[in-house]
Amino acid sequence: MQMNTPPRSTIRLTRRGRIALIATGAVVAATAVAVALLSLDGDEDARPTTLVIPEGWRAGQVYDAVDKALALPDGTTKKSLAKAHLKLPNDAEGNPEGYLFPATYPLTAKATPESLLSYMVDTANKKFNGAPVAAGAQRNAMNVYQAVTIASIVQAEAATKADMAKVARVVFNRLERGMPLQMDSTINYALNRATLKTTANDTRIDSPYNSYQRMGLPPTPIGNPGEDALRAAANPAPGDWLYFVTVKPGDTRFTASYQQHQRNVAEFNAARKSAHTAR
Repeated sequence: MQMNTPPRSTIRLTRRGRIALIATGAVVAATAVAVALLSLDGDEDARPTTLVIPEGWRAGQVYDAVDKALALPDGTTKKSLAKAHLKLPNDAEGNPEGYLFPATYPLTAKATPESLLSYMVDTANKKFNGAPVAAGAQRNAMNVYQAVTIASIVQAEAATKADMAKVARVVFNRLERGMPLQMDSTINYALNRATLKTTANDTRIDSPYNSYQRMGLPPTPIGNPGEDALRAAANPAPGDWLYFVTVKPGDTRFTASYQQHQRNVAEFNAARKSAHTAR
């Protein structure tokens, strides 16, 4: 059923407040330390023995981390995709986004970009094609690839683990009502950035990932979700919510009312302005 949605220039579905700034900083920090997290006998010059892929990293971040871990020229891992023969679903059309499963991977002496990417994708397939992800996808009338796509949005949007199942429900409710998702995280993916500030001009970009302008799910996942986000996508919480905003850390408000959402957003903006003034 098609339902009216307030003008896109006036709505922000997913501005999450200061906690997201902390999360963004954590991702940046993780990028810098992941490759060198564990090294041989504390020898700083030794090759690292493991590669840590954090939840929510995009494929580009994974490629860069593999290049660094294996001391390869920038871009080597991305170029290796064609010869990696990754076991991806047909819907992926060769793009491993969403299937580079977040985990800690061993770096053996024989490790190559192809072997590491294959390890990540094989791990993802084991997770995704077994219960509860596959069963949850079927229960929600979608395929596994769609479930992974929703999980990637949940991973990017939820302020806390406790919010994930509610965020997933917002996604399902909007899809079922024929409403655009209007998720800022999809805009960020299209523009290859991470920010809380999405402008009206941003929402008009010509991209299949622009969920303000295009209906339905984006064509691929927008990152590589972890198990918590996958569980949320397979088992969304019951509720009628269509909007959410994190007013302050630990205070994410979900509502079915656009008017109430606007009041929540106004409170978020006031809290953000007050925090900025106090600096």
